[in-house]
Amino acid sequence: MMHVYTLLFIIWTSPVVLGFSSGLVSTSCDTMVPRHRAQAQTVPSPYTVTVDRSSYHAGYTIMVTLQGQSTTFMGFLLQAQEVGGSQPVGTFSVTDGQAQLLSCSGTANSAVSHTSSSSKSSVKVLWHAPASGSYKDIAFRATFVQSMKVFWVQVESATVSYSFISSASCGYSKLCMSQPSNCDPVSSDSCNFISVLASSTNSTFHVEISGQASGYVAVGFSDDQYMGNDDIYICVDGGNGSVQVQHAYAAGAVAPQKLPLGNVSIIQTSITAGIIKCFFSSENTISTQPGKAAATPMYYLLFASGPASGDSIEYHSTKFSSSQKANLRSPQLLLSGSSEPPIVKAHGALMLISWMTTGSIGMLIARYLKAATKGKRCCNKDFWFLAHVTLMSLSVIATSIAFILIFSYFGGWSGGSHPVLGCIVMILALIQPMAAAFRCTPGHKWRFVFNWAHALNALVIKILAVAAIFTGLGLIDTTDSRWLQKVMGGFFAWEVLSFLLYELNVRLCAKDKTEPGSDSKSTEVIFLIIFVLGNVTFLVALLCGIGQS
Repeated sequence: MMHVYTLLFIIWTSPVVLGFSSGLVSTSCDTMVPRHRAQAQTVPSPYTVTVDRSSYHAGYTIMVTLQGQSTTFMGFLLQAQEVGGSQPVGTFSVTDGQAQLLSCSGTANSAVSHTSSSSKSSVKVLWHAPASGSYKDIAFRATFVQSMKVFWVQVESATVSYSFISSASCGYSKLCMSQPSNCDPVSSDSCNFISVLASSTNSTFHVEISGQASGYVAVGFSDDQYMGNDDIYICVDGGNGSVQVQHAYAAGAVAPQKLPLGNVSIIQTSITAGIIKCFFSSENTISTQPGKAAATPMYYLLFASGPASGDSIEYHSTKFSSSQKANLRSPQLLLSGSSEPPIVKAHGALMLISWMTTGSIGMLIARYLKAATKGKRCCNKDFWFLAHVTLMSLSVIATSIAFILIFSYFGGWSGGSHPVLGCIVMILALIQPMAAAFRCTPGHKWRFVFNWAHALNALVIKILAVAAIFTGLGLIDTTDSRWLQKVMGGFFAWEVLSFLLYELNVRLCAKDKTEPGSDSKSTEVIFLIIFVLGNVTFLVALLCGIGQS
């Protein structure tokens, strides 16, 4: 009788044991709970489910990794499921001998499990998104079995969001432009992307825009690579996860004028982790001149993104344009090859020259080189004074010209910190010569007030000018490395070090309580030559960068 009970027990338990070791666990698909007659663990899982993408698109593939942090696992069951749902999504393929495909909910290859009960520390499989259907955000959920009585159920990966915009058909069924070039908004959070496809039979065109921004992303249709006379569509963060689509016209380098939205159908929009996306179609006629429509839809594409205040956009923080005009009805890949307008480059060059050479050298001469030129006069004035006045006058003149150029180009005020800093620098720079014209005589008892105020104002101007240059370079440097700002950072460190060395030299001379000798004067002149060469080197590098921007 005992043999009969033993045989019955073996027959009753064998499906469980065999099913566990072989990984054929389709019966657990719905709940993902293994039939081990034990309760799932409630403590944090020592296993993780990770993915190599944060978003997906139709037909895309994601690598999924199951891994033990500090211990191995014997078995597993993995599915992709909609967030908030339990039905499997997509299909898997395996290249790892430790994994096999299963059918769940009647869908072939919709789950993966182990092939044996051997210890595993890591398993990698591939998940393939459906080629069509209704798409939602998904998560990968796995059950990990450590032993017959120790297991964790539905350990979840990070959410993988569905991206309705991708570069998959760029050049084949739509016209695309992106920065960095050929990036994909599905796989890269830093990808700024535009796609357009105009109908060959009517005026309808479809637009996709994606980019990381604090307020808005926009696409413009233009006759040139610069802002002005542009037909613009803007996707603005509307708050609470909503995105508004706006239509506008830019008459110049100023804030665009809003237009009625017109015949625009919004297909889909989203904002996730600061990435704004919108997909819409429009039957509005594209016009870069008010009331005039082009015979052929040939335009430069412009991209811009930046902050917004409510539903009003502010000055862009990122912008680029296509390197050539494109026919909106012709699918192709466009390179971004925008160039700053010459007047903007001239503005930047003048400001760099003013505050990296003439201004810096003029300030240094007045502070540290009076003794080196003692006794040397020209036109009945000390040589150091003439050099200081000449250099600082050139700085004020160049700053004024740069100020006039940029305001004449933009035709008004633009947002952001750069114009604010620039205006303050301009005002303080004009105060310097005006105050100097009414200064007291050298022997007057109140002369020290002018000396201190003059020096303090110069220091403030210098600091604000450097800050203005930093923010200005940030507007034109669209490279991933931001190398122009890094060069400017190197220049700032160079100037601080140079002034500290000069100050140290002055302190040492004062400590000796002796008149500077010929050796000291030679040292100061050598320092000046080195300082000028260093400044000019940084200046040339930045001027080259502006020329190529």
